[in-house]
Amino acid sequence: MVCPYCRSPKTQVVDKRDTSDSTIIRRRRECLNCHKRFTTYERLESIGLKVIKRSGRTEDFDRTKLREGIIKAVKKRPITQAQIDEVIDDIELKLLNRKTTEVKTVDIGKMVLTRLKKIDPLGYLLFSAVYNEFASIDELADEIARIRAEQK
Repeated sequence: MVCPYCRSPKTQVVDKRDTSDSTIIRRRRECLNCHKRFTTYERLESIGLKVIKRSGRTEDFDRTKLREGIIKAVKKRPITQAQIDEVIDDIELKLLNRKTTEVKTVDIGKMVLTRLKKIDPLGYLLFSAVYNEFASIDELADEIARIRAEQK
């Protein structure tokens, strides 16, 4: 492992922890050169999961791309990186447990929305505005009304 600060290859593991679902190992490392600490995650390499885009094009599932999309939508909300990672881990696990190795982006988007609604309703709305491609303020107002009705 290379230190992200000084690029030295000399690091050591200071602490190791399993995550709640035991599919990822979190390692706290220290650089032996600059003595700064950083965290790495080790996970089982993903099985060839393919994503079918709205255009019909197919591409490999990319956790990073999913993370970036969620972060972009909720960047000013009080949602932690750990919560986002938990959402992504949960979605990836559900996708890998399906009988098929192909999934539509629409299905992934719905999975994200379901989980964001539980964490942060406004974060859900922000992601939904991009995902559902609201064309007018009225569509957004309708979605807000649905969220309010569900919270009562």
